[in-house]
Amino acid sequence: MNVRRLIPTAAVASATVLGLTALSACSSSSAADKNGDGKLNVTASFYPMQYLAQEIGGDHVSVDTLTKPGVEPHDLELSPKQTAYLGESDVILYLKGIQPAVDDAIGQSGVKNTVDAAELTKLEKHGSGVGHDHGGEEHSEDEHSEEEEHGHESEAGTDPHIWLDPVKYAEVAKGVGKAMEKADPDHAAAYKKNTDALVKKLDGLNTKFENGLKNTKSKTFITTHSAFGYLAERYGLEQESIAGVDPESDPSPARIKELQDIAKEDKVSTVFFETLASDKTAKTLATDAGLKTDVLDPLEGITDKSKGDDYIGVMESNLAALQKALGAK
Repeated sequence: MNVRRLIPTAAVASATVLGLTALSACSSSSAADKNGDGKLNVTASFYPMQYLAQEIGGDHVSVDTLTKPGVEPHDLELSPKQTAYLGESDVILYLKGIQPAVDDAIGQSGVKNTVDAAELTKLEKHGSGVGHDHGGEEHSEDEHSEEEEHGHESEAGTDPHIWLDPVKYAEVAKGVGKAMEKADPDHAAAYKKNTDALVKKLDGLNTKFENGLKNTKSKTFITTHSAFGYLAERYGLEQESIAGVDPESDPSPARIKELQDIAKEDKVSTVFFETLASDKTAKTLATDAGLKTDVLDPLEGITDKSKGDDYIGVMESNLAALQKALGAK
């Protein structure tokens, strides 16, 4: 299992590190030149960034996303048209490291107002088993030291799925709100009001998860894709994944056997799969181990198959699925 596949070194090297410090005042008149609607043109890299832009920007922004519904964000390749469109944006919201093609295009776009969500909260390293010691894949101290010595290359070991933790997502929302205030000072008050409202919603979601997962028969859940490390850590759960942080990596026979043992030992009832990736491995493992399957959505995109209309709706559906699988009391 090689989580480093998520961010090729070449892509990291070619991407420009951009954050709030890159923001400068930008009047909404440039947006009017493009669409004739006087709105701030915001380009979001994929759904979690799109949701923030829409909730915080409200009626004052026009939001476009580079990752269309149903497309797996990790695999996104940009067309020349999309790359050109990116350069016309007033503000770009993205999460460095999850989409190398986007990182490259942003570095070449010349757009000054770029916001990297990874700069707005702390990224952490999560393996295939978060909080669990079953003799699984581990890094030695030497490996960690080697990664740290290479600066940004160490980011290849971090988990980018910060939006699945409502607390971390709220931190990002606050940063995005401040960025939009700077980019469009004329509507700063509206952006601040909308940011406060969104943070309140995310605080409420966090409370629902805290209360809903406080008392469960099991604390372990198995997923196809190691996307829920932050969520597991936040609410005292233990994630065991079939693949790593990269949803396309294949598990070894040893990992499958290990998961079967974990399922038996920790009274796991369910193997979770996601809507945008193949469920074949999850169903095979579930069948062999006598387990059920269900959806746990990593919220990388909203489609007609999503169990909810937006971020909050899908997260509430995830909570219900976890409560059922873990035997919440």
